[in-house]
Amino acid sequence: MQKITIEYPLSTRSPKIVWDMISNAAGLQKWLADKVVEEAGGDMMTFTWGQPWTERDTKQSRILDMKQFNYIRMLWDYHEDTPEAYWEMRIEQSDVTGLLSLLITDFASDDEEESDLRGIWDDNLERLHRVSGL
Repeated sequence: MQKITIEYPLSTRSPKIVWDMISNAAGLQKWLADKVVEEAGGDMMTFTWGQPWTERDTKQSRILDMKQFNYIRMLWDYHEDTPEAYWEMRIEQSDVTGLLSLLITDFASDDEEESDLRGIWDDNLERLHRVSGL
């Protein structure tokens, strides 16, 4: 496993706006997947990519830890045997500009290229910017 951290500058000073986009199913569904469902109990989310009439990909992610307006750390179901392979979205604020950044931490598996994983997150953040203006 290879740890990857990517910083994406955002055009807001409001941690609440960013938090609403990264910490719940409704926010994540706007930019990270075609459908996101929070499972009963609130510690598991199901992500689906693709439309009902096309081939679909569904994965579950368990919430490992979260601190409101700060970060959410999750673990994909296919990484259950390697809990150190979490993925995290963390809100950071610049001391100089006051603007926020979203720090993404993820892990590339041994057979996955780091550039492929970065490309996936670049596409996701482009959607986030497009749908929210962040």
